Amino acid sequence: MALTAEQQADVDFNEAIRAGDREQEAKRIKLDALRMAKEILVENRRTQSAAEATDITAADIQTIADSLTSYVNS
Repeated sequence: MALTAEQQADVDFNEAIRAGDREQEAKRIKLDALRMAKEILVENRRTQSAAEATDITAADIQTIADSLTSYVNS
């Protein structure tokens, strides 16, 4: 049975809302991974001696965040 134009419009509208929700959730997950990666690096830096300590860069944070995201998605 085919949908009426109004029913199809409702289905399309609801799908668009769900797609937007999925995009927002993906962004939230990425931000959480970045926060966690930063916390990991800061804690690791704090536990190192002054001679071993290195600067924390955005690339370091991004690398760990990517690893965390890959692990969670696997």
